[in-house]
Amino acid sequence: MLNNIIFHNPRCTKSRETLKIVEENNLDLKIIEYLKTPPSVEELDYVCKKLEVDPKDIIRTKEKLFADLGLSISSNKSRTEWLKILSENPKLIERPIVIYNNKAVIGRPPEKVLEVI
Repeated sequence: MLNNIIFHNPRCTKSRETLKIVEENNLDLKIIEYLKTPPSVEELDYVCKKLEVDPKDIIRTKEKLFADLGLSISSNKSRTEWLKILSENPKLIERPIVIYNNKAVIGRPPEKVLEVI
């Protein structure tokens, strides 16, 4: 499964700053540009388990697409339904996400990545 990776969006300042910290600490991570290569439902489930969060906890609810899709965080969608929505709409995934040495963190702020080193 996914390990030693960063879900990265090169257009995102926080993602770039997190990647810089990763590189400064010589971490050997596979960079996954998740907008180009969206994670599968199974991969997202794994990520959420590593983060110890529900899928809706990694949704960018302020993203215009969230409203455009008519989504509500308070809806009674199942875990699998949220994972499918994220897989089909990777723009909604909070970023960056780093998994390193079997631990995971969302790099907000970027310095949070230091927690998994």
